[in-house]
Amino acid sequence: MTLRTQRVGANLHAVEDSCVVYLLVDPTTRSAVAVDVGSGRWLSHLAELGIDRITDVLVTHHHRDQVEGLPLLAAAGARIWVPETELDLIADVERIWQRRTVVNNYDLRTDRYSLLEPVAVTGAMRDYSTRQIGHLEVTTLPTPGHTAGSVTYLIDGQAFVGDLVHSPGKVWSAAALQWSYVGLEGAALTRASLVQLLDHDPSVLLPSHGDPMTDPADTVDRTCRALGDLIEVRLGQPSGLLEKLADPFVEISPHLLMNRTSESRSYVLLSDSGTALVIDYGYDLTTGIPQGGERYTVRPWLPSVRALHRDYGIDRVEVAVPTHYHDDHVAAFNLLRDVEGTEVWASSPVAAVLEDPSAYDLPCLWYEPIPCERHIPDGTSVRWREYELEMHALPGHTLYASAVGFTVDGKRVLATGDQQTGTYRPGVEAEIPNFQYANLFRPDDYAASAALYRRLQPDLMITGHWDPRVVTGEYLDELTRIGDEVARVHRELLRPDDPVFAGPARITPYRIDAVDGQPFEVTVIADGSAELVVPAGWDCKQVAPDRFVVVPHVDRPVRRARIAAAVTRAGKYLGQSAEALVDVRL
Repeated sequence: MTLRTQRVGANLHAVEDSCVVYLLVDPTTRSAVAVDVGSGRWLSHLAELGIDRITDVLVTHHHRDQVEGLPLLAAAGARIWVPETELDLIADVERIWQRRTVVNNYDLRTDRYSLLEPVAVTGAMRDYSTRQIGHLEVTTLPTPGHTAGSVTYLIDGQAFVGDLVHSPGKVWSAAALQWSYVGLEGAALTRASLVQLLDHDPSVLLPSHGDPMTDPADTVDRTCRALGDLIEVRLGQPSGLLEKLADPFVEISPHLLMNRTSESRSYVLLSDSGTALVIDYGYDLTTGIPQGGERYTVRPWLPSVRALHRDYGIDRVEVAVPTHYHDDHVAAFNLLRDVEGTEVWASSPVAAVLEDPSAYDLPCLWYEPIPCERHIPDGTSVRWREYELEMHALPGHTLYASAVGFTVDGKRVLATGDQQTGTYRPGVEAEIPNFQYANLFRPDDYAASAALYRRLQPDLMITGHWDPRVVTGEYLDELTRIGDEVARVHRELLRPDDPVFAGPARITPYRIDAVDGQPFEVTVIADGSAELVVPAGWDCKQVAPDRFVVVPHVDRPVRRARIAAAVTRAGKYLGQSAEALVDVRL
């Protein structure tokens, strides 16, 4: 291999490979940090550049043209640092390959352009963080577009942008612009990432394919215009994402804002102290509601927070309060904690799910635990700055939900999450009770929530996906009617012993991380008696009517071994009514 290099800055070499590999040299130690590695074949030519060794590798994204050579670098002793969102696409890619849909596939993310085999990594680069890597101070910025998890590294004012942009007005890959079958999510998010990158005033943009761009503002302008033209041609209208980025908030009242760019909708309570509280905060500045999947498919980030600081003089987001545990309402909570020092205050039932999601078999769980600094019992209140926040149990959309009540600017407001749509207009549009059976809905929940609203008499209801609703007597009457109808139709349709009335059988925890030969305990929740069914060769002992101790025995690591609760009610065997999943390590 002939080494083709270009010096693009003081102690900075660009090596031509399957991508441009950037080597940032520490001349005092003759070592370097690499941004991406390409094929890694250049490693044997380091002496030609006056470099003895690579101490660290910073990966901008997971594509093979960037990381094919990671095994060579790891074998040479380099530390491997990857974007946090794409950690599994490198360190656990075998599992990704085994689970990825390839037939009748409508998920067009370019995640199959991944390593063929996993590579152990040293650590993850967290969005918005600054840390020492080798001899360098590195800031990691989320720049989704080419992939959902792509990052840009800021080092001494230089922006290593990966494949976010190729050259002024051009991007590297058409395929990467289209993540779903009919969308252009990558194109829209590339524009938003480029605009936010200018906030950091980079002196140069250094791409993985292409030459250095020394006029970042011109590059961003030309590329955003070209991508905007593509979006209008393909979708028939502008995406509107840049307009939302510039002006994300609707002012409901002087101290209450609604984030119109997020899913779910997030609300901001402004304090005269210069701090803010957010109610729900999931996927900010999004191109749609994520449909679930592997961790790398979703990317919370904080674009609207920049507007809070810039336009409203907010020092920091001090507290985040969820109405319920669903990912589109809480995905960014941990990121807010890392970046803003935000505390999470949640009602006690919601906090239980957030802090231990593996215990539950529920839709829309966030991937990692979300620690909660305060657990607030339903039916009580807590003070934040000049506001009194009340928590009220609100089962219906999900069992684990709470309405959040407060008074702001003279108005009594109730945040109801996804309980109902607030869309009722007599003779024009219906009100929809948004129940989901897998969320542990019960038929009387909507009658109970209608009674709660009538008791609280809010002036305004704010919801997760619909416009704020002014509350009138007529609207409360309609909610009461709907609550009664929800109960009636279920009682007419279903048998009295249907799980929607008594609750489904469950095993908790649902996802279990076990060790070969080491006992773990599970609880069975069922209307009746239960026995626990475990794999052949495992030991199981019932220690209480609803509790079992299990000892797994395996000769190799096992993923998702199944255990089941076999339920008998009133002398009738109902079968294996619930399962749990067990990963076993040696």
